[in-house]
Amino acid sequence: MESASGGASQKPNSSEGPSSGAGASATATASASQGQGSSSPHTAPPSRYESQKRRDWNTFLQYLRNHKPPLTLARCSGAHVIEFLKYLDQFGKTKVHITGCPYFGHPNPPAPCACPLKQAWGSLDALIGRLRAAYEENGGRPESNPFGARAVRIYLREVREGQAKARGIPYEKKKRKRSTVTVSSVSSGGGGGAASVASGSGGGDGGDNTTTDGGDAGSVSLTSTTTNVTTTTTTL
Repeated sequence: MESASGGASQKPNSSEGPSSGAGASATATASASQGQGSSSPHTAPPSRYESQKRRDWNTFLQYLRNHKPPLTLARCSGAHVIEFLKYLDQFGKTKVHITGCPYFGHPNPPAPCACPLKQAWGSLDALIGRLRAAYEENGGRPESNPFGARAVRIYLREVREGQAKARGIPYEKKKRKRSTVTVSSVSSGGGGGAASVASGSGGGDGGDNTTTDGGDAGSVSLTSTTTNVTTTTTTL
């Protein structure tokens, strides 16, 4: 009886390997599916720019509602945008000296003065850029965008120039980098004449230097830039 029971007990032991392997694979599959569920992409939080743009847009809509008489977005024009920018000056933190102030044009005044605080030109310029994008993102047409009106651009330019004089801090435009242009060289002529062309840069600031070595027959030099193409042919 013990031998029979022992033999019978050995058979289940022989089948434990596959059953345990199946259980392990099932556990691995469950853990993998759980890992995939936990690694599912979440909605990324809005960037700092997007958050600021949303706040600016809500502030402008609130300004329209509080306007007397109340304004709708469809009736908003460039003049209303300029009024909004002037309204924001009361919350500014930039000292802008008036003409009669002894520190007018002084970048670092040695003492405080009674000149008003206003919004800096850079802040207003960035604000208009965000509101211009928000207007079109909320269904507005680009051609009727009040934040891109010519009057708004003129106002911002006047603010920039006025604050540059009052604060003694000029606003310089960023210089564009000039791109280097690849210049091709062409050699031709029956007697082996050659033309070598130096590389040039776009922008038309100076001509390219072309040197031609001697040859028995005629040679052709080709100089190409982004702005002009000059072809010179010499016949002997």
